[in-house]
Amino acid sequence: MSKQKKFILALGAGGGRGLAHLGVLKALEEHDLRPDAIIGTSIGALFGGMYALNNNIEFVIDRVKEVHSSEAFTHLGLPHLNEAETADHTWLGKITAAARESVLYTRAATDPFLTDSVALLDIVNTLCDGKAFADMKIGLHVTVVHFPSGEIEIFSRGDLVKIIAASMAVPGVFEPIDIGGRLFVDGGVACELPAKEAKMIAKPNQIVVAVDVGARPHPNKKPGTVIGMLDWSVRIKAYYLRQYKAQYADLIIDPMPGFRQWNDFSHPDEEIERGRQAALEQMPDLIGLLSV
Repeated sequence: MSKQKKFILALGAGGGRGLAHLGVLKALEEHDLRPDAIIGTSIGALFGGMYALNNNIEFVIDRVKEVHSSEAFTHLGLPHLNEAETADHTWLGKITAAARESVLYTRAATDPFLTDSVALLDIVNTLCDGKAFADMKIGLHVTVVHFPSGEIEIFSRGDLVKIIAASMAVPGVFEPIDIGGRLFVDGGVACELPAKEAKMIAKPNQIVVAVDVGARPHPNKKPGTVIGMLDWSVRIKAYYLRQYKAQYADLIIDPMPGFRQWNDFSHPDEEIERGRQAALEQMPDLIGLLSV
């Protein structure tokens, strides 16, 4: 098969739902298709960075599972949230319910974040084996959001671990990360699906393939609290922003990751296979776009 074009892979934000990115990469590798470059936001930056370093999806999946079951992952600083703690199933609803009965209540009321980013930096450093942009086998671009201006910035050089961790530093949960004397937070705040950013860096012979693992409001569950309503409105805004960004992609892979919260990493095999199947469904169209 003669290929005239290459592609940039845009991996979106979504926390635990982003495990589907690994399944997408697996399906691509099964068809001997590797991106010419990867641009990632948040969890998409982490998994995209790991693949860009190793260029071997089975190695990446095994490494993610290994770290996921490690003690280091459990010490990321995320509060323990139980479905039974509140009838409101949104993330903000859960964290508020947990905070009422813990020291988190004071932290949430007086501090701008719940935990520092030391553990997050350690996790990223472990998963990326302490390597740098210079070690990449595939070009990597990472989106972050400047704090407090809110501007989106794209990094393709610098301190790899800090940059990926910054792209994952959820505001209010993790402390903003200092990069060169400037503070940055989760790229997903303003760029959940970096398809437009991928188009900006694409060359004339490159198409953009974007993977959307963003959250969706549950069609049959109404939030029962003010916090729940605020979270619902944020999800709606994010959903339509992703639709706007998706217009810049030549192909969208949508694993439909359901309604898992971003901090739910409890079903890795299921989410990975969900991503793989979604990519396989789009494979004929992708091959057609890349082929003569």
